[in-house]
Amino acid sequence: MKKILLIGSGGHAKSIIDILETNSEWNIFGLVGLENEVGKKILDFPIIWNDNDLPALRKKVKYTFLSIGQIGLSCKRKNMTDYLKKLNYNFPVLRSKFSIVSKYSSIDEGTLICHDVVINSNTKIGKQCIINTKSLIEHDVVIEDFCHISTGVIINGGASIGEGSFIGSGSIIREGVVIPPHTVISAGKRIMGWPIKY
Repeated sequence: MKKILLIGSGGHAKSIIDILETNSEWNIFGLVGLENEVGKKILDFPIIWNDNDLPALRKKVKYTFLSIGQIGLSCKRKNMTDYLKKLNYNFPVLRSKFSIVSKYSSIDEGTLICHDVVINSNTKIGKQCIINTKSLIEHDVVIEDFCHISTGVIINGGASIGEGSFIGSGSIIREGVVIPPHTVISAGKRIMGWPIKY
């Protein structure tokens, strides 16, 4: 089993731990949190280190994963990724065994594919994305880096989601729609075109 270090100790970490524990490829080495979180636990895993320990930890573990959520923290996720890259950490793709991912799709490093996600053919998903529980990503969709596709989202064929965007739970994106970078779409929206017409 390969050792992996989780960076972040909020609610998102719980989802990642759950997915890792269903995957025999990975062994959770430990969690990195804020200084005032050290000594606490997330599920059964203690928070042992803070960000200051990351350079030394690289000598013990090769793989890391951001368990910092996306909401309001897109810049923090990007800055932490840049820092960890300088320390020569590697970011795997983590995928729930309960997801369905076409062999004709491509998923870049650091992206999380949660339970019951369906990703169809010729879809391209960038770096450090969160594809949350029960999302449906149809054929020929492009999702750029650092996007969060929330629970139960449907993105129809040929749509494109710009970098750093957040698509809220239960939203539906019509086929071919191009969403610009750093867009926030609240839960339950039906996006039939862009710009949105009310």
